[in-house]
Amino acid sequence: MRDLAARLRGLPPSLGPVRLIGVDGHAGSGKSTFAGHLAGALGGAPVLHLDDIASHEQLFGWTDRLMAEVIRPLARGESALYAPYDWHARAFGAPCPLPAAPVVLVEGVGAGRRALRPYLARLLWMELPREESWARGRLRDGAEQREFWGGWVAAERAHFAADPSRPHADLLVLQTPAGYEVLPGPGSTSGSDQSVTQSDEPSALW
Repeated sequence: MRDLAARLRGLPPSLGPVRLIGVDGHAGSGKSTFAGHLAGALGGAPVLHLDDIASHEQLFGWTDRLMAEVIRPLARGESALYAPYDWHARAFGAPCPLPAAPVVLVEGVGAGRRALRPYLARLLWMELPREESWARGRLRDGAEQREFWGGWVAAERAHFAADPSRPHADLLVLQTPAGYEVLPGPGSTSGSDQSVTQSDEPSALW
């Protein structure tokens, strides 16, 4: 993880002064957990969770909001200000700042969408099959969210059918018993990030 963090810090900025790193994958694939570990290895890098940008009414139709509240301010070197969505109250909350740090992580289903890719320094994809990811997500959320998951699965299928992320991923992230293994993705250029592949020692994460 420390090696990956060092390589990401060494990338040229992709959005104003920011190296914006996307972490995408199916719902339940472990994006938030991995992004949290990576943010820690980066010395506390800010993390934008796309669950805070999406809503019940706009599961995937949030591009304009993301651009206005986050992408454009960061491109100017300014802190972004966005109102996170409360999935229980079904309302947007008080605005939260997102600083224009050297590295900023954006994690969530759709982090590698077509509209966002031009602003990413790297796109990482959590390499876990969708059915396994969804099963993990359902188990995590419990019976309370059973009805929501029925609609979510259909919406996610439609999103990735129209705007797939994995073919453009620079790196694939596999969770292993020892931590994570990071491999070159289908979107990486020849020879790019070949030496990123590694497994974390358990002590690096837990």
